Parts: sequence; C-alpha cells; structure tokens
Amino acid sequence: MSPPPAPSVADPALPGLVAAPALVDELARALRDKGSDYRPRTEHLQPDGAPKYTNRLIREASPYLLQHAHNPVSWYPWGDEAFERARLEGKPVFLSIGYSTCHWCHVMERESFEDEEIARYLNERYVAIKVDREERPDVDDVYMEAVQRLSGHGGWPMTLVLTADRKPFFGGTYFPARDGDRGARMGFLSILKALHRSFTEEPATVLGNAEALTRELERSAAALPTAAVPGPDALGAAAQRFALSYDAVDGGFGGAPKFPRPVTLELLMRYHRRSEDADALAMVEHTLDKMAAGGIYDQVGGGFHRYATDERWLVPHFEKMLYDNAQLTVAYLEAFQASGHDRHAAVAKDILAYVAREMTTPEGTFFSATDADSKTPAGSDEEGWFFTWTRQELESVLGAERARVVAAYYGVTTGGNFEGRNILHTARPAAEVARELKLTEAALRACLDAARPLLLAARARRPAPLMDTKVITSWNGLMISAFAKAAFVLDDADARARAERAARWLLEHQRDDAGRLLRTARAAGGKPAVLDDYAFLIQGLLDLYEASFDVRWLDEALRLQAQLDERFGDPEHGGYFMAARDAEALLVRGRNAYDGAEPSGQAVATLNLMRLFVLTDDAQWRTRAEQSLATVGAALKQGSVGMPKMLSALDFFLDSGPEIVVASAPGDEVRAAELLRVVRRSFLPSRMIALVDGDEGAAGIGARIPHAAGKGPRGNRSTAYVCEEGACALPTSDPAVLQAQLARRQPRP
Repeated sequence: MSPPPAPSVADPALPGLVAAPALVDELARALRDKGSDYRPRTEHLQPDGAPKYTNRLIREASPYLLQHAHNPVSWYPWGDEAFERARLEGKPVFLSIGYSTCHWCHVMERESFEDEEIARYLNERYVAIKVDREERPDVDDVYMEAVQRLSGHGGWPMTLVLTADRKPFFGGTYFPARDGDRGARMGFLSILKALHRSFTEEPATVLGNAEALTRELERSAAALPTAAVPGPDALGAAAQRFALSYDAVDGGFGGAPKFPRPVTLELLMRYHRRSEDADALAMVEHTLDKMAAGGIYDQVGGGFHRYATDERWLVPHFEKMLYDNAQLTVAYLEAFQASGHDRHAAVAKDILAYVAREMTTPEGTFFSATDADSKTPAGSDEEGWFFTWTRQELESVLGAERARVVAAYYGVTTGGNFEGRNILHTARPAAEVARELKLTEAALRACLDAARPLLLAARARRPAPLMDTKVITSWNGLMISAFAKAAFVLDDADARARAERAARWLLEHQRDDAGRLLRTARAAGGKPAVLDDYAFLIQGLLDLYEASFDVRWLDEALRLQAQLDERFGDPEHGGYFMAARDAEALLVRGRNAYDGAEPSGQAVATLNLMRLFVLTDDAQWRTRAEQSLATVGAALKQGSVGMPKMLSALDFFLDSGPEIVVASAPGDEVRAAELLRVVRRSFLPSRMIALVDGDEGAAGIGARIPHAAGKGPRGNRSTAYVCEEGACALPTSDPAVLQAQLARRQPRP
C-alpha cells in the first residue's frame, strides 16, 4: 500500500503526525483557558496529571466533544476545514457521531479512540470528524438514514466513512476494536484498513456506491406526492397494529430492549377517548404501571432511565435524558386525566421533583442528561454503580429492621440482580409485602417514605454520573411543557413558576443578534436552531398560556410561529424541513415526520398549528396543518406505527374543540377555581381553554381569543361556557353541570 500523502495543513502532536508548533501552542492555550477545575478525560496522562494528547476539540464547548479532546485521534469538529483537507490530500473522511451520556459511545472511545495504534492509523489515512448529535441533529438525521440504509439498523455511536464531498459509502454503529473482540469476526482496525484499501484501489466502485446512496437519500428527502388527509379509520388502524405487538404481561410494545415511547401512549389515550375502546386505555395504564415499578424508574431519586435491556423493565441503560422525563411526565398526567387514578399523578410529580432538584440550572433552565457510567470506590467506571445497592449498604444507611422492610419491597437479595448489586424495583404489590412482613400497608408506606430521603442522601455522597450541562432549546421546550402541564392539571403554582422562568430565559438569551432562536446558548457555542427547537418551544409556550392564562405566552408563540413558517416551511408542498432555509447546506435538506426518542418536529409543529387555530380562530393555521398532514397522508392512512405523534395531530384535526371559557366574577373566585378544576381533570386533548376576569376581561381577551369575546360572568357568579362550531351549551355556574357537559361531548366519528 502506498504511504499516505503528506499533510497539507498543520497538525497537533498526535501519533503518526508531524506536529506544527504554532498549532500545538494554540491548543495548549485553549487547554489552559479551561481553568483549574477542568479534568481531561483520557487514560493518556503525564506524571503531573496533564494530558499527553490534545486535539482540535479542546476549542469546542460541547461536553461530548470535550470528552474526546484528549484522544490520540486527530479529531476535527464538523465543518468545511476537515472536508477541504480530505479533498486536498485525497483521503476518506471518518465520521463518528454520538452524545455525552451514551454508554456504548464511551466503550468505543476506551477500546478504539484511546488506542494509540488505531489512532495512528486514523491520523495517517483518514480525516476524522467528531459530531455531537445533540448539537447537530440535522447532521445526525441525514447520516442516521444513511446508516440505516447501509446496515439495516441505527444507533449511537454512529460510524461512517465519507468521500470528501460528504457522501457516505460505509456505515454502522459500535464496532469492537480488533478481530475477535466481543466475538466480532472483524474488528474496527481491520474495517478501517479494508475500507482504505477499497478507497485507494477501487475508487470508481467506492464513488459509485456513494453516489447511489446519496441519490437514495435525496429521493427520501424529496417531498412525497400529497394525499388526502385520512379520516378516523387511520387512528383505529394504528391502534390495532399497536395492540398486535403489545406485551400483556409486562406492558410496552415488542420485546427487549424496551424503550419508553410516550408518543404511542398519548395516541392510544386519544383513540380511547374517540372510540371508547377500554383496551386502549388499559394498555396505557398497564405499561405506565409496569414502567414505574421497574428498574427503569429510579425508585430512590425519581426520573426514568433511557431504556430497559429486558422485557420486564428491570435492567436499564442508566443514562437519564431530559427529553424522556419531559415526555413521560406529560404521559402520566394525561393518564391521570383519562383514568382519574392518582398514582399516575404521583409519578408525574416525582419526575418533576427530580428535575427540579438535579437537572435545573441556576438560571432556571434544564440540563440535558446524566451518564450511565459512574465511578466505583476502586476508581473504575461501571455502568449503573451509582444507582444500585447491596443488602449491606441498605443496612448501614437504614439499620437492620428498616432495611429488612425496604429490601422486601424493592426486591433486594444477597446475590443481587445486576452484577452482584441490586436494582431497586417493586416486584410485588405493597399489600402483599405488608402481609408477608406482618405490617399494615400504612406502616409499610410510612417506613418506605422515611427510608427514601436517607437513601437519597447516602447516594448523593457517591461519585455522581457525568452531567451534560448543555441547555438545548428543544429539550427545554419539552420540559417547559411538562411543568406547565403539571401546573394546569394539578393547579401547581411552583410548577408554573418553573416553566415561566425557563421560558423567559430562553426567549431572552437563546437567540442570535437577528432574534432567531439558537439551539444552544451562546456561551456553549450558539449552534443554530432546527425545526424541533422552534416547534417544541412553541408547544411549551402554548402550554404555559394554558397554565397561567397570560396572553404574553400566546403572543410569543405566535411570533416564533411566524419565524418557523418563514424559515422552515415548504411553501410548495406544505410541511416543514428539519434545517432552516438559511442554514448550512448539508448533503440533503431532510424532512421527517417519524418519531424517534423525541417526537417528530413536523408533528409537533402540526399540533401547534391546530392549537393556534382553536385559540385565534384564524383559518390560516388550520390550512397549514392540513397541508402538513397531507404530505404524509398516504402513510397516515395505513395507520403508520412510526408516526404516532402525527396521528395525534390528525386526531386533533378531525376533532378540534370544544371551546371552554371560564369567566371569573369578582368575589366569586372560589367558584371559578372549582369550575376550572373540572376542566383540569378532564382529558380533552383538542379543546381550547380561556379564563376571563370579569366583564372587562371578556372584552380585552376577546381581541386575542375570539371565542372568549362577550363571555363574562352571569349574575355576579363565575360562569363556564362550552361551545363547539358556533353552538353553545347553556352557561353554567355549577361544576357538576359543567362536568356533565364535558362528559357528554364526544369526538366526531
């Protein structure tokens, strides 16, 4: 094989490269600028603790990229510089995409990217780029589809090899370092060598494969012919398909691994309301109960881990993501509304208590995630150690008798259920455990309630998992929705204040000089916003309006919606692109209505349009929603299980209403609160709600929300109005009558 071409640009001091003193000095200054609290994440350390290697990622703000700043690999961040070097030197591009709390990303880093032999080969033969998928979801979205087409599956770490013009010709996920590792026939180093050999010896074949795949990606990104918006049969078809994969024993859909997918549960609750199919709600409740009882739920600290590796929800991958916990909060709150069962509201409150305690920034926004791995007393990194317990540890914290009760309830054994330790879970009902221990259920609950803060305090003394401190606009939008929904459903003033504080900060600080949203704060690199950032924040603002009845949040939502339509909309076909029209031009400009770990940005945007329509009575919003639904009409008609959020948007489109106005009379605020409580506890996902403060308030808010115009209190009593398509029920001041009016109302067939 011919030697690699001589480098055309300066290199850092890394294996296989000739260091340029000026660049080495620049990277050293960037390292010093990180301050004395900075800890290099690498096994390659000098005797004084300084890192042996530093690459270009030291200049980045992303926690994930900084994790790799001291690999011996000559990483570039995503950008033209890396691709131009590949073009000048005739090298392929190695692209690795991941995120900071990804367990298998860490494994591949330790096994391959910290390996000096592998790093040398990469440095000599490739141009290597590292991308934080959370900063650049647009890049991730394009290349994830490429990986799925090349390998049949996707995930992180994502591993690709590209031409210098960014066209992929190889893709996969995690690869063990060498042949035979973890049972692999061909390891990562051998794959790199084989790909480079093909690139240099068969360039026409490689280029042809890259071109063919790129054409497939372009066809996929192109707008599909629009179809008629389907009717409610599409919702029934999807519900039936979900029922076929439902696990009647352990809840959830399909087998291991099991991911919490709140968008599916939300759709099934809407279908239950539409069809009165009791099985649809039963599937939701059983799944939520099983998840809350499992090890995927942090029984001590609250909040959900990313997913379960088994079908019983027992053994999780232990990272915690903000977006999971935001969406699950809403799912539990809606289940509380749909079923009336307090246990669902209790889980929602517990999740939010965790977020308030551990995931909230000093400014009131929300951190992104915590890692799966944590330090053991021996100093090694092990997945889940922070969250697991031995029987002896329980006894040392709680004492023998209380530990006996806690161990029985949470399934703690001497042998453990996870690498010799115990993942706490509630395998049996409290009543059964109480009988076994010869306690009343109340005494059991009291013991557990007393033990939990002691366990939490003891756990807090352990080395905590890494926190990803990025403040991502879209994920914060989801969490604003979660707190705002809790504020509305539970009439929780603290939750409302937390949602308002986060929204204010984002609107004031997470923008560029032109007033456009940023995905991450300027101090963290200020990456440009994508569709999800706009759509999820607008959703949060609309939820915040309903939680506070402060129209400034509606006004802010309308301003952002104007930006979204102008920058992301497809004026020719309808719907929305992932990246803005003025964003960096990628291989393709993607559009995606399918839900992943996060809901589809297009689906959330479509729901927002319908909510704006019922609030403002402006038909333009409904027209745009219809156009968006039509872009995926054919898939929706088939009941696509990949688009539950868009199907929820379809449910709203087919069933917008009722319009509910509560007019509060001076001196009769208690009755107004009672009327509102009826609405708060009712599962009405497509309704409009407005609060009017006296007769003068009806005139003022009517200018913003036409359905509220002229609807003031009657006879000096707080009054509720329920209307739909211009027809109104009799105004009432009786909460029981309002309850009956809302209960009688059914969606259109």
